[in-house]
Amino acid sequence: MDFGYRRKRARINLSNGNVKIEDLSDDFLMNYIGGRGFNMRVLYDEIGPEVDPLSSENKLIVGVGPLNGTLFPGSARVNFSAKSPQTGILGDSNAGGFFGSELKFAGFDQIIIEGKSPRPVYIFINDGKIELRSAEHLAGKDVFETNEILIKELKDQRIQIAAVGPAAENGVKFSGIFCNLVRAAARTGMGTVLASKNVKAIVVRGTLDLGAKEPEKFLQMIDRINQQIFSHSEYIPRKRMGTTRLISVLNSLGCLATKHYQTGRFEYANLVSGEYLEKNYKKKSKSCFSCTIPCSRFFEINSDKYQLKSEGPEFEGLAGFSSKLGINNIEDTLKCVDMCNRYGLDVITTSECIAFSMELYERGIVNKKEVDNLELIWGNVEAVQTLIRKIAYREGFGDVLADGALAAARKIGRGSEKYVMHVKGLEIFKADPRGIKGYALGNAVSTRGGDHLRSEPSFEFTGNKKEAIRRFGVPEAAFRLEYKGKGKVVKFYEERCVLADSLNACKNTITNMEILSYSEAAELLNYLTGLQFTESGIQKACERIYNIERSYIVREGIRRKDDTLPERFLKEPLPEGSGPSTGSVVELEPMLDEYYSERNWDPETGIPFEEKLLELGLSDIVNDLKIRGIEIKKSQGVI
Repeated sequence: MDFGYRRKRARINLSNGNVKIEDLSDDFLMNYIGGRGFNMRVLYDEIGPEVDPLSSENKLIVGVGPLNGTLFPGSARVNFSAKSPQTGILGDSNAGGFFGSELKFAGFDQIIIEGKSPRPVYIFINDGKIELRSAEHLAGKDVFETNEILIKELKDQRIQIAAVGPAAENGVKFSGIFCNLVRAAARTGMGTVLASKNVKAIVVRGTLDLGAKEPEKFLQMIDRINQQIFSHSEYIPRKRMGTTRLISVLNSLGCLATKHYQTGRFEYANLVSGEYLEKNYKKKSKSCFSCTIPCSRFFEINSDKYQLKSEGPEFEGLAGFSSKLGINNIEDTLKCVDMCNRYGLDVITTSECIAFSMELYERGIVNKKEVDNLELIWGNVEAVQTLIRKIAYREGFGDVLADGALAAARKIGRGSEKYVMHVKGLEIFKADPRGIKGYALGNAVSTRGGDHLRSEPSFEFTGNKKEAIRRFGVPEAAFRLEYKGKGKVVKFYEERCVLADSLNACKNTITNMEILSYSEAAELLNYLTGLQFTESGIQKACERIYNIERSYIVREGIRRKDDTLPERFLKEPLPEGSGPSTGSVVELEPMLDEYYSERNWDPETGIPFEEKLLELGLSDIVNDLKIRGIEIKKSQGVI
């Protein structure tokens, strides 16, 4: 019986159909933990700056962690990684549901998909066996149709499917990979990479035994963790509404992205909120594999305009297609999210592309003829839904938007680039950074571009001065509108996010609720795997993984100048009417100085100092960067 890890990686060469099974060493497991850590090491080692993201030389890497398939709450997630076709740098996306645990039951910790199939295929992984099967009959099918056809074809309701929709097949650069219909690994274009390889879906079925080395101790610890979850102040609201509760929370704080971040409050927030969704449309709570926080939901619309049943949405889709676009009817919002799920589109990027276009239209930078005679005014849901379809099929103005908002601005010109709300080519989330400055810094320095899920510095909402001084040295760290201490806060939470994504457990517990300490993680993994993890070893592994990611984007040309935010957030105060956030801007530069100091990176360039990489056992990366002509400075004793 395997304990926690399968210790197996499958390397699938689509060009010739060969499958190679590789063993994973104890050192690899302990140095990189799982999921995201495994994938980032392979990404750095095997996908260099010379690789075109849409060429056969790019690789799609699928990774799960040691907790997948166990009773740890929320141990369901999976990472899909590659070089991003949207940003040209690090591509990585994480999804929940059941796919990740099924891959573990099928016998693997990691899958590397290489080359390009000469014909459309889907990959079938079944208890250690891997087949490439024809997917010609799935061409052009949406995510839901693809799932239905494959379940019927394989005559097994229990298979887990990660599929792409027509948007990926049409080369939309922000297409995702969708598990369990709506569990979207949608950021950075991982679906586009999979489709570029002529793969429509990855189908997994697993029944192989998976155990714990010391099962009684492991289960006792799981019981303690569940009790911590049930008694946590965040448990009930997360169980009831999940992330959708953020509509009301952020609106009250004055930092809900509204009409493309032109203000921080939406006057119709109560009509599109998590509370409104729960009261009027929610039918049942829904959780991922083994989770005790059922933060998702099944909903149903039965109206004259829509007949719709589905799962979700998360905050990003709910806000992206309501407050950000000025849409005040939640049924219209839910339909927009459903369209994105079926076409296989990232809701964050799709809604930013449309909101950006609406602001350009409002300002007269683009005219009606240029946008296919659509009236792109706030709240025009018919225009929004038309654009979603046009983007998915690269039709008309949708083709202009299909490479992402930054690429669209460069095509349009006329100074439109300043209105794209992105970092490093990736569109940001649906909270206004001016009202949450730790999150602002986290977005600016994120290794995959505009991204709240690489840090999640939720401590800044606590207002707990005493705890802020104890943990981060300054009282301001506990307040969202203060900038002091945020470099330390962001570094801490970045590594907590690495821990969550490498264990492949939910950030609800690991990051936001801070349920599992590093020492507890070591104890838990030792009971599970029989290996000898330590608190310091796990903490260092998380720091190592993050520094590998930074080194990867440094190798791709990213420097301090790229760790920035759109001008709006740095220079334009939140306007009157934004409640307690009115007048706020992001003081980015002092936060960056503090952050680089905490990380022991060069404050001038943002490149890790040589001592830091050597301390983390990354001498090979030091050598690689030097060979490529990248200057790696010494910190002159500052560690």
